[in-house]
This record gives sequence, C-alpha cells and structure tokens, in this order.
Amino acid sequence: MFRTNTCGELRISNVGSTVILAGWVQRIRKMGGMTFVDLRDRYGITQLVFNSDVNADLHEAANHLGREFVIQVTGTVAERSSKNSNIPTGDIEIIASDLKVLNRSDVPPFTIEDETDGGDDLRMRYRYLDLRRGSVRRNLELRHRMAFEIRRYLDSKGFLEVETPVLIKSTPEGARDFVVPSRMNPGEFYALPQSPQTFKQLLMVSGFDRYFQIVKCFRDEDLRADRQPEFTQIDCEMSFVEQEDVLQMFEGLVKHIFKYVKDIDFTEPFPRMTWADAMRLYGSDKPDTRFGMEFVELKDLTVGKGFSVMDDAEYVGAIVAPGCADYTRKQLDQLTDFVKRSQIGAKGMMWVKFEADGSVKSSVSKFYGEDELRAWGERGNAKPGDLMLILCGQTMRTRKQLCELRLEMGSRLGLRDPQNFSCLWVVDFPLFEWDDETQRYYAMHHPFTSPNPEDIDKLDSDTGAVRATAYDMVVNGNELGGGSIRIHDAKLQDKMFRLLGLSEEDAQYKFGFLMNAFKFGAPPHGGLAFGFDRFVSILAGLDSIRDVIAFPKNNSGRDTMIDAPSRIDDSQLQELCIDVVLPEEK
Repeated sequence: MFRTNTCGELRISNVGSTVILAGWVQRIRKMGGMTFVDLRDRYGITQLVFNSDVNADLHEAANHLGREFVIQVTGTVAERSSKNSNIPTGDIEIIASDLKVLNRSDVPPFTIEDETDGGDDLRMRYRYLDLRRGSVRRNLELRHRMAFEIRRYLDSKGFLEVETPVLIKSTPEGARDFVVPSRMNPGEFYALPQSPQTFKQLLMVSGFDRYFQIVKCFRDEDLRADRQPEFTQIDCEMSFVEQEDVLQMFEGLVKHIFKYVKDIDFTEPFPRMTWADAMRLYGSDKPDTRFGMEFVELKDLTVGKGFSVMDDAEYVGAIVAPGCADYTRKQLDQLTDFVKRSQIGAKGMMWVKFEADGSVKSSVSKFYGEDELRAWGERGNAKPGDLMLILCGQTMRTRKQLCELRLEMGSRLGLRDPQNFSCLWVVDFPLFEWDDETQRYYAMHHPFTSPNPEDIDKLDSDTGAVRATAYDMVVNGNELGGGSIRIHDAKLQDKMFRLLGLSEEDAQYKFGFLMNAFKFGAPPHGGLAFGFDRFVSILAGLDSIRDVIAFPKNNSGRDTMIDAPSRIDDSQLQELCIDVVLPEEK
C-alpha cells in the first residue's frame, strides 16, 4: 500500500492515527534539529515533521530531499502547535517515523506554486509540471464537475448523448478545415469537424429528437486568448421545436450550472436584445452589459459648424464615462493613443468635460459653443463630473472602435468584475453578410440557418435585410454559445445555397447527403452549441480558455511540450502520395 490517506484529508479528529502518505515535496524548511516538509498531492498539502532528537538518521535523510521529489512517509498524526488556517490540513502535522524516496527530481524550471515565477512559454513547455499547481488543478476539477452536471441535467430532460465521426467530408463554410490524408484512398482527404452540425441534423431526421454531445471540434484559424485550434462544444439539437422552446431549454441549463457552481440564482428570465440594438448601443453582437455607457448618437447635433471631421463623417457616436471629468490631459492623450492603435484604428478622439462646478470644457470648443456642447451632454444624460468621449467615421467601423473604448473605460473604472455575471440572449441576427471583395453574400452563421418566417418574401428582393431565426447566449461580453432553427425544407435549403453562390453541382457535392436525407421526412428542428471551454473559464473568472484545457496550444497553434506540429518521414509522405512544397523564404 503506497498510502492510507491523501494529503488533503487528515483533520484534528485523526490525531494519534498512524498513516502513510505519498506525494511530491512542495517545500522544505530547516530549523536547527527540526526539518519541516510540505507534502503535496492532487488533494492538498500536509506538513511532515522530522526531528533529529527522535531519529537522527531520518532527519538527515529529510535534509537531502529536493523540491518535487516523490516520497512515501509513514508517521503519526499530531496536533500542530502553530496552526495554518490557509490550508484545510493546517491543524495537524505528521511526525515521521519512516521515509522512502520513490523518485528523485531535477530542480523544476519554475516554482510549483499558485503564484509561480514561470512565464507562459516556459509553463506551456513543461505543462505536466504546470498542472501540478493548485490553481491549474482547480480549473480542471471545475471542468470535470461541470461536464458531469451538464450530462446529468440534459439526461433528465430526455437528451441522448450520441457520438459523431471525427473523420468527415471537407465542407468549408467558415473557418478553414484541418484535413487528414487518406492512405487507402490516395489523393483524397478527410476533414476534422468544425462542429457536428450536419450529423446532428441527420440525427433529427433519424428520429432522435433530443441529442447532445460534449465534443471536440477543430478550426484552422488565427488564434487569440479565447480560441484554440481544437476546442470543446456542448452540442445540442431538438426536433419539433420553435426558437422559444430552444431558448427556454438552454437558458434553464445555464441557470442550473450557475446555481450548481456559483450558488447564484437567476430567478428572472434573461434579457433579450436584437442584433440591431446590440450594434447600435454597444457596437458588438456580444455586449458586456455588466455596466452602462451605452452609445449616444450625435451626428445631427454636430453638422454645419465648419468642423469637417464631423461634417464628413457618416456616424458620430459617444460614450459618457461617469465621474471622469477630472481626467488630466495626459490621461486623455493616453486614451487617444489607445483608439489609434492598429487593432482599433481610429484616427482620433474628441472629448467634452462636464465639470463638477457646472462649466464645460472640450477639445472641439473652437467649433462648438457651450450651449451646443451642453446639448450633447443632455442627449447622453451626462451629469456634472462626467466625461464624454466621441469618435466618428464610417458607421460600423466606428461603432466597433467605440466598443473597444467603452470596454477600456469599463476596465479602468472597475466595472468589469469577473465575479459579477450578466447574461442575455442576442436575437434577430442578419441571415447574410455581404463581402465587398468577393461581391457576394455569405451566411452569417451557417447555410442551414432558417430565415425568419416574416422575412422569407425578402430573400430575392431585399436579401441583406433578411433576419435569421438565430440566437446567441452572451455572458459578460463573451459569446457563450449560439444556434438557430434549421431549414428542414429541401426547396428552401436549395434556395439558400443559390443565394450563397453555390451551384446545384457544388451543393450536391458538398451537402448532397443532407439534401437527400431531407427528402425522407425531416422534422422541424433547431439547436445550439455552447463553448464548453469558455463556459468553464467564465465561471473560473479567467480571461483565456487556455487555462481550463489540460494541454493547450500557444497562439501559433503549437504544442511546445511535444513539439507539434512537426514534419513526418518521407516514407510516410510517399505512402500518402503527398509532396511537400515549402513557401519560399522572404
């Protein structure tokens, strides 16, 4: 027996018991004839005591231990004279009577502590060590608990978990596919699924009216903090439902998980906001509604005063930052530099201070009088002591820039507390988005999304105005998940393909299996997929999904621990009938 107990379970009630513990040496403290060793395993930390007066040889052996040595200790549980209230086992310690070194360890490249001295790159290279840290372990424990509770909840609602294939047909309609060569079919390739979308629709045709799957998905796209090339979805689909049925079902799931993990009761229905309102008020289809600062449109109040920057702008918008009228010129210049950065790309920023004493100051007072500036403030409901920040330009671009400025001000003012949760549904998305470069429409979600029944007559006459029967769940400015009611009529699906520029031959080649299935009685159906990694990271109060994935990739899509991706042998390439042509060095 390697251990009778874990390092996290012994309490004052165990005093006097003889126990065997096994784990890793967290730290060693030498105090004269006494040596204290903190022993760690997945469950916690227990203090070991080695006394030279009791057993000099054992004390000497303990002094030769190093960090991360794997050891086994036999001893007696005793009450600590100096208790540690920071750990659950802090009332007791183990008076060691035997010590075995099960494995030695090199000095680790960073400290295995919650607050470590290892940078991101180093910790990703030695991820198996990083996973020993309590903070990382707790993230994965939360992930485990959530996965089990999600399964329990959906099972109670009649959902079946059905596995779908990982090697599928390439049907690129969004991000790039990861492709896998087939040795048995030279020159042909599988794709890794971006989602199980078509398979869950086929399951609806098959009569499995409530499906779910916690499933790996793959997208070959540029990465950022909340993206990984492989990620996990809670994928769901239901038959014989309308949009309201889907929203009610999965709002219930989200509320249940918040109660289970955070003991937060959302007793009221989640607010709903149209996509058009989200863009108008927040410049984002995933607005952070933990705080206000909604956009104020000022175009009609700014024209005709000889200020060409605003006169020539398609859109003039502002936010009102409460209590910020005391911002210095340096702080305002910093905000101007912020909006000019390449990822935001604004040409500049204007401001109006509504001083506490009632006076008004502005960077554009040369063109606008005090009464005109006060009219701006009245529209934005600005109070004495508030600061109005203004951007202008092309409508959609400026709204996105103003969105970034709003989020920056929310962070500066401490209004984006990760432990304060604001949830809402965004609905009525456009069905299509126009691309100027290719001069055609693309599906905003995917080509199987049903148009709003009220807008079907606009498909030909006013294509860009057609709304989708689609919905996103947004939590704290993050898209937690989204879905839609699907097209189940083969004729309407065929029309959708035509509008997206797919010929009959292309549609048949890419989606013929689905179109053929629809000929055999497809039920009305719809569903959604939640980002499971993101759900866990939100409840853990983290900014990045990477911190809740056991073995993540870096921002270049590399696993630096196993050095993947990597080149393969020429013999393997020959078997696959593949020649590799590397890009020329610039």
